[in-house]
Amino acid sequence: MNQSLEALDPQIRRFIVDVCEQGARLRADGGDNSWPQRRRIAAQARLPWRQGGPAMANVEDIGFDGPHAPFSLRIYSPAGAATTSPALVYLHGGGWCMFSVDTHDRLLREYAQASGLPVLAIDYSLAPEHPYPVALEQILSVLDWLKRQGLAHGIDSDRLALGGDSAGANLAVAAALCLRQAGEGSRLHALVLNYGAWSPVLSDQARNDLGTADDMLSAAEMDEFWHEYLGPEATQVAGPLSAPLLANLQGLPPSLMLWGDRDVLGEQNAHMAQRLAEAGVRVREQIYPGAPHSFIEAMAISAQAQDAIGLGADWISQHLTASHRDNDA
Repeated sequence: MNQSLEALDPQIRRFIVDVCEQGARLRADGGDNSWPQRRRIAAQARLPWRQGGPAMANVEDIGFDGPHAPFSLRIYSPAGAATTSPALVYLHGGGWCMFSVDTHDRLLREYAQASGLPVLAIDYSLAPEHPYPVALEQILSVLDWLKRQGLAHGIDSDRLALGGDSAGANLAVAAALCLRQAGEGSRLHALVLNYGAWSPVLSDQARNDLGTADDMLSAAEMDEFWHEYLGPEATQVAGPLSAPLLANLQGLPPSLMLWGDRDVLGEQNAHMAQRLAEAGVRVREQIYPGAPHSFIEAMAISAQAQDAIGLGADWISQHLTASHRDNDA
């Protein structure tokens, strides 16, 4: 066993080994190295790990024609949710280039069940076919649509939390910054940010210690994702909405930040948490020992992944419920 695997939490290691072995087997079966093919392999390798989990009272898919390209929204409603309810809007990760609502289906159901609140998952268009700012503009269009149509789907559009993992966490903060700029920041009451990608710049230490080819997410993979999202000069063209570590973060809602100590992005997550706190944002950090990037995907067998989901669900339900009580007082 290589050193990177030995350092992982044993439960998470089981997930990592299986996904990597399945991915290697699927690649060996032939096919090109195009993004559509890579997406299919990644989704298929993870298929067994998103089975099971809680059942929903209702799941609704809604299609949108744009902006830029067709995309969709899926609403997960758990049993017992109020007729008109606050909600979590969740944005999946995958380096802006991979994954979907389907790959994150179990995680979304887990959040809905644990929080008792609807979860709205946006299946935004992917890079490189649809680079920045396509995904962000689609997300903002859904948040605007909710102002007009949210009540028809049981959602109070003025009591929202935004969440996401990896690239999805990046998009969640970017969307929050846009709402703040538009004078609508009061609609957001919490952020749940799982091992976010905050800047295309990785230190040499992060690259060498946690970003090797043997790690769950390598520095080379992260460089490729940024390249496909922003273009070949990603570090030069990155701005506050594509790399929120560069943004003025004042006025953002209370933020829960979760990451593992075996993640190449851990260093920049610590920096982002510091920047949020310095901007006056209430921040809670939770760092999981022996956890790599994407560790929450191991939720079927990992106590740490389940703890992370529980913390996120508690964070959004506490802040959204508290906001509701304050508004009624």
